[in-house]
Amino acid sequence: MSKPVILTGLRANNDLHIGNYLGALLPTVDMAVRRAGDYQVNLFVPDLHSFTTPIDHSKLQAQILHNIKVFVAAGLPIDHDDVHVYRQSYVPAHSELTWILDCFTGFGEMSRMTQFKDKSAKLSDERVSVGLFNYPVLMAADILLYNASYVPVGDDQTQHLEFTRDIAERMNNQFGELFTIPLPVPKQHEFFGKDQGLRIRDLTDPAKKMSKSDETGRGVIFLSDTPEAARKKIMSATTDSYGEIKYDMRERPGITNLLQLLGLLSGQTQADVNAKWEGKTSYGDLKKAVADAVTNFLTVFQSKLAAVDEQAVLNKLTRSEAVANGTANQTLLRAQKAVGLRA
Repeated sequence: MSKPVILTGLRANNDLHIGNYLGALLPTVDMAVRRAGDYQVNLFVPDLHSFTTPIDHSKLQAQILHNIKVFVAAGLPIDHDDVHVYRQSYVPAHSELTWILDCFTGFGEMSRMTQFKDKSAKLSDERVSVGLFNYPVLMAADILLYNASYVPVGDDQTQHLEFTRDIAERMNNQFGELFTIPLPVPKQHEFFGKDQGLRIRDLTDPAKKMSKSDETGRGVIFLSDTPEAARKKIMSATTDSYGEIKYDMRERPGITNLLQLLGLLSGQTQADVNAKWEGKTSYGDLKKAVADAVTNFLTVFQSKLAAVDEQAVLNKLTRSEAVANGTANQTLLRAQKAVGLRA
């Protein structure tokens, strides 16, 4: 790979919602469109990561293909030679390098990972897997196999990138220049931009971000929702008792969330949306405008998704996985030789 490598993951499972679309999916697609050509863009599907917590395994394959098609419908340029889309498990070097890195990783390092603490606290002891405990090591392998310098990270992943840098430096110090060390978090933010998408709020509880963990589903607009169902959710959204529309996420998160959705889905700037609506007193009119924007978005997007050529996606996966295996196996061989597993 002669070009600098950008690497990021595409969601493997779970039903994607409009918060995922606006906050993570669109920025990823935009990054690939803008950066491909000057950079090699590796977009991998973390299917090995997908069951570090319990899932329905019978649905995993269908979810993987569906979610890749969602990215394509959103504009991911899979016909570009510098954009590679591949499934993690189709490149065995990910698992093999993880074991090598595991043996140079301390138990204490993994114990300090905030994501593990947060996720394991929600599970019973017997459901907390070793995979959940050490998946930052697999994430390090995901990055180091491809000599990636650029990895977009949110606040919840900064520890994992820091660990990736630590384990790469540790191995390089002991065995020579095995791995390219990705840039530190501040440099990543400088390259990608600190704000890589807004956090869309739950419609019924705007104090928290929109999440599939909402058991009722009333506060979440899924990309698979019918336009009619989405409209009902918007019209039932929690607002406030002030009686006047104002953009203020701290004091009025419900109204502000609706204003943000309207701006993002109508193609208007936030300033223009705010100028039109602030000071008005009819929350119902605002909700209707947002509901119209959401239903129009879903109607168009679902039509694009239905038109995605599944065979073209599968062909792209096959081509990308051949390229990924070639690069990953070279890196793995260097590591195997260094630790004495190959002559």
